[in-house]
Amino acid sequence: MGAGHGHVLYRETPSPVHRLPPEVKIVAMVVFTVAVVATPREAFWAFGAYALLVAAVAALARVGPRWLLSRALIELPFVLFAVALPFLGAGERVTVAGLHLSVDGLYGSWNILAKGTLGVLASLLLAATTTTRDLIIGLDRLRCPQMLTQIATFMLRYLDVLVGEARRMRVARVSRGDDPRFLWQLRGFAAGVGALFLRAFERGERVYLAMLSRGYTGRMPATWQGVGAATSAQWLVAATVPVVASAVAAAAVVLT
Repeated sequence: MGAGHGHVLYRETPSPVHRLPPEVKIVAMVVFTVAVVATPREAFWAFGAYALLVAAVAALARVGPRWLLSRALIELPFVLFAVALPFLGAGERVTVAGLHLSVDGLYGSWNILAKGTLGVLASLLLAATTTTRDLIIGLDRLRCPQMLTQIATFMLRYLDVLVGEARRMRVARVSRGDDPRFLWQLRGFAAGVGALFLRAFERGERVYLAMLSRGYTGRMPATWQGVGAATSAQWLVAATVPVVASAVAAAAVVLT
């Protein structure tokens, strides 16, 4: 992971959440998300409690609500689907503002909106407080399969290279009179994508041969081991959110 590869979502702000090791933040986010998903959709109060937990973590991480909400627009397609459910659902119907809506559809819409939004916000907080390099290190410390972490490492390492290659190819096309805005020039665009794929494949082959010549045996050297690993105190601090979320989920299951 060479330096200079930025993270479009990472916010470099000194905060207690930023200073936590990546593996504890990954585990906390996953357990929190599982607790949210396991909560019955009828337990409205539980989702309010989860929202308070997300707001508290965002305040500790110094991540503003405007930043979170603007990035959360990525879930807009699911929101549109959720809005359609009350109109398309079957079964018992109720009248709301003159509209005949399905009860199951309303519950389903609420379920998607509440759980999807909380999951997206939790993921955004993880991305805002952890660099991509640290995310991969955290996954490696959690014994994620080496093949996955290596693929992610090289993807991040060479993403800027491929983007720069695509930009140069586009400049070359435009300088030769091609205008990619028109639909009838889609053939040229497809040819460019194919050429970019071939170049990326050839580059990957060269990198792999270079790795083999330097003694690569299927596992990258773990230079992070013994450096900056999470302490017991840090695990306890990070466990606060998932433990509270799990308690809320358990109470919601019992009371619903």
